[in-house]
Amino acid sequence: MVISKLQHYNSQNFFLIAGPCAIESKQMAFEIAAHLKDICEQLQIPFIFKGSYKKANRSRLDSFTGIGDEKALSILKKIGEELCVPVTTDIHSDAEATIAAEYVDMLQIPAFLCRQTSLLVAAAKTGKPVNIKKGQFLSPQAMKWAVKKVEESGNENILLTERGSTFGYHDLVVDYRSIPAMQSFGVPVVLDCTHSLQQPNQASGVTGGQPALIETIAKAGIAVGVDGLFIETHPEPSKAKSDGANMLPLNEIKSLLERLVTIRQAVIKLKP
Repeated sequence: MVISKLQHYNSQNFFLIAGPCAIESKQMAFEIAAHLKDICEQLQIPFIFKGSYKKANRSRLDSFTGIGDEKALSILKKIGEELCVPVTTDIHSDAEATIAAEYVDMLQIPAFLCRQTSLLVAAAKTGKPVNIKKGQFLSPQAMKWAVKKVEESGNENILLTERGSTFGYHDLVVDYRSIPAMQSFGVPVVLDCTHSLQQPNQASGVTGGQPALIETIAKAGIAVGVDGLFIETHPEPSKAKSDGANMLPLNEIKSLLERLVTIRQAVIKLKP
């Protein structure tokens, strides 16, 4: 596993990257992180807490972008230290890579920025693990070059995340062939079960989603053999300040993970 804090967990299980879309407050972030940590410890699922400290890719100018960079990053760092879990956040510029690396254990490259060479190089040079989300506009095979950019910049701690491919103007689809295709590059592959269900470019300027299908997406990913899952969750998605239409209610995640662990165990038993 790319982060040493996860070594004591069951390596046969999938790992989970989960949390709210954005850091909205210290109380909310700690509530979600503590709840997820408790569940993951019970189920022996390696856990990484995710929360965006700022939102840069917004449809409308009046969309929520964050509570302040330093404030949100400090919350992420405190969660990591006080709950003893690795934390991650996304970055959008070369300068942000250096800043965020002081607070988090892993850096996430947003899908729309996965081809930005200087951003990938800057992230690589921090020495932190780098999770690169596959662009909605790219084939899985094309992600080989994103991996090479990070590797050739001196960093071999790389993950790739599948998050759906653009299908028409307002929808995404997941091609599960992309999971073994990207695993062939020698890196762990994550399935983003929430952003894969986005319905972008809505007339309202607010991205829609199909959260009722999160379990369907996740089950299929585990059956295919994905290494990790990415799930955004919130106590009250309808009140979330960012991407509420895609998130799983926090009180539903334990039962979902229990079912996914059962599927994972079956997959391991069926391996030749």
